[in-house]
Amino acid sequence: MDDTLYGTRDKRGNWTPNETLRIAPFWEGRFNKIGRFLFDLVWPWSAFHMATALLYWVFVLPDVATMQTLSWGWAIWLLVVNMAGIFLLYGGIELLFYIRRKQETRFKFNHKFPSENPSDVFWFKSQNLDNFLRSFFVGIPIWTLIEVLMLWAFANGWHVFGWVNWEDNWLWLVALTFLVPAIHEVHFFCIHRLIHSPFLYKHIHSVHHNSINPSPWSSLSMHPIEHTLYFAEIVWHLIIPSNPIVMMFNSHIVGYGALNGHIGFDKLELTDETTLDSHAYAHYLHHKYFEVNYGADGIVPLDKWFGYWHDGSKEAEDAMKERFRAKKERMKARKTGASAT
Repeated sequence: MDDTLYGTRDKRGNWTPNETLRIAPFWEGRFNKIGRFLFDLVWPWSAFHMATALLYWVFVLPDVATMQTLSWGWAIWLLVVNMAGIFLLYGGIELLFYIRRKQETRFKFNHKFPSENPSDVFWFKSQNLDNFLRSFFVGIPIWTLIEVLMLWAFANGWHVFGWVNWEDNWLWLVALTFLVPAIHEVHFFCIHRLIHSPFLYKHIHSVHHNSINPSPWSSLSMHPIEHTLYFAEIVWHLIIPSNPIVMMFNSHIVGYGALNGHIGFDKLELTDETTLDSHAYAHYLHHKYFEVNYGADGIVPLDKWFGYWHDGSKEAEDAMKERFRAKKERMKARKTGASAT
């Protein structure tokens, strides 16, 4: 497939899509685009996460009576299933597009592959190995622990307002399901902006940003404190009237869905004529420039409202550079003032 029909490649070989990023159409008055927006919101990624949540509920999770008691048995079983699921999803894309390089660099934002650039910032000088180990032996256990505690809370009826069932509250739960991506964006923006403060960035978030050129294994490669803040998103379901299936859907958006922003390709070629949109560009720009697109999905456009939005255009690039220049001048002025006193 010819990726130059959809974007351009610079002298370094890095690819940029022709279409710039847009926030949700209802914020811009593009009401004729809402139908398409909702379709893209659901298909295929949200549908996949709901499908896996339902599969977990039917085939993986024990009965409610068992979950009323915290025990190693069902907790370890859930950990094993989570590890297997992440390995199959992340590992499958890593194998096809990064190891076998099924489509080479077509639609790849950064033309280099992480394996080509060993670095001392990573364990064993390998981004792939470092990211894999941090994901599997730190990230997934923390994710599973929070899931176990939330399921235990559900089984024991612990909730600020009470868990609700589908029979009597189906309309609200359907609406909540559609709102979960918005909850995710707001939570992610808030914790993400927080850990970009200088002290927290240096000691916590820099672990994730070591992967300037992210790949699937980068998705959950974080400091344990960041893992905890990130996966704690599902704790909102102890405050919002919710249902365990919707909670697990949200959990899979943060667990399996972390992949989306780190695929590294704008499109994955499934066949010679069929592609799968990754929705990775907004978060790729964050990894590239660090101080843009903290939330990035545009459902609740906090980045745009707070001046961090980068849509991939030259205008956004210029605005970002001006913001960086102004920040540098402020820091210089503070330093000069401190020296004078």
